[in-house]
Amino acid sequence: MRVMSKETMANIISFIDEYFCDRHTIPSAGEIAKGVGIPRATAYRYLVEMNNRGMIEYDGKSRTIITPMIRKFAPASAPCPFLGSVPCGAAQTEEENIREYISLPVSLFGKGKFYILEASGDSMVDVGIDDGDLVVIRMDCTAEVGDIVVALTEDNESTLKVFGGVDEKAERAVLEYRNQAKYPDQKIFVRQLVIQGIAKHVIKAL
Repeated sequence: MRVMSKETMANIISFIDEYFCDRHTIPSAGEIAKGVGIPRATAYRYLVEMNNRGMIEYDGKSRTIITPMIRKFAPASAPCPFLGSVPCGAAQTEEENIREYISLPVSLFGKGKFYILEASGDSMVDVGIDDGDLVVIRMDCTAEVGDIVVALTEDNESTLKVFGGVDEKAERAVLEYRNQAKYPDQKIFVRQLVIQGIAKHVIKAL
């Protein structure tokens, strides 16, 4: 069995803490490996061993790595994937691509599985979602009428709209715009609809 270097362990903790302070998120094992100057497989082995020794908290699967410093200053936070953009306009094809992970405090956002999307377009401005806003989405496959949802349409296109229920006569699900000045009473009618999540919070730049 190879002997684990205490110096490397200290360097790993130092890198994680500095990364967290600079970016307010937790580095991946690959980023740790690059930052410390060791192979990725070696970084993974160190993280597992450091968890076993109680030096950090790491389950070996998720990106959550908690050092004593992070535990002190961010006692209740969870990594949330930032996937990219979702249209607030005509439905568009979305390629899910994790740009990075952002730590969300549980005290503000609550518990659950979330992801973040960047709003694109102006169809939701009347509910406070503008182009470029970051929208925190709670993963869910069901929605109530009036919920703001990320919806995948029958054409495999995603969009951020208000769920308007089901038009029984037309046998269509209804997605509604919220920009009365530009799109008065405009709706989208789709035969098949998959709810991919419900918008719960909006993060804006001031």
